[in-house]
Amino acid sequence: MTAAMLRRAGPDDAQRLADLVAAAYGHYVERMGTEPRPMTYDYAEVVRDFDVTVAELDGQVVGLVALTTDDEGFCCDNVAVYPSHQGTGIGRALLRHAESQARHAGFDSIYLFTHELMTENRALYERNGYEEYDRRGPFGSGMVVFLRKPLV
Repeated sequence: MTAAMLRRAGPDDAQRLADLVAAAYGHYVERMGTEPRPMTYDYAEVVRDFDVTVAELDGQVVGLVALTTDDEGFCCDNVAVYPSHQGTGIGRALLRHAESQARHAGFDSIYLFTHELMTENRALYERNGYEEYDRRGPFGSGMVVFLRKPLV
């Protein structure tokens, strides 16, 4: 597992976050028939409107997690890791951070969502204790899968 430093994102990170998301999600465009939702965001707005934490290695942003709350609860709206750093534990560390933040905010569960064709992401979430509870859509060529993890 790679030891990355986690820190809160700031306005100066917006372009780095957009580049990270484009790299992390770009291979899904053809599979889904459209850009994944995180690729359409304005990351200056994301940094302003969400609780965004970045993972850094040697001063380089290699991952992010964007958190928010809504009517459904505590939401991990986006977790992304540069392809060159996937499989190193950074995604798991960002999920653990999100879960810790949810607990700290008084929530007993956390949820996230992904496109059903993002099978690699779904597998990561399921390996980390997230269970599917709903499907909505369609979005592009499939449904959006909602997963929740109880925080005990």
